[in-house]
Amino acid sequence: MYMKIKKGDKVKVISGKDKGKSGVVLRALPREHKVIVEGVALYKRSLKGIAGKVGRIVERSRAIHVSNVALISSEKKLKSALDAPARGGSASGRK
Repeated sequence: MYMKIKKGDKVKVISGKDKGKSGVVLRALPREHKVIVEGVALYKRSLKGIAGKVGRIVERSRAIHVSNVALISSEKKLKSALDAPARGGSASGRK
């Protein structure tokens, strides 16, 4: 399965509860068509204490679907599809 978004790419969330947030892809899951983005889709997980250590609560990122993120160009600081100018009409001039 091919995905354009790879580990280390900078992406912006375009839909869902974290819409507008951006972050770096920590892990790509091509078979599931999902990515794990740093600081996006966080949930709390409680860890049990082991051998005298105290348990704690940690925040982790959930995997989100690739269609919910857009790749941000790191070279020119431009968003790929998000910064495209809106077309007012068709190329033929019809309305």
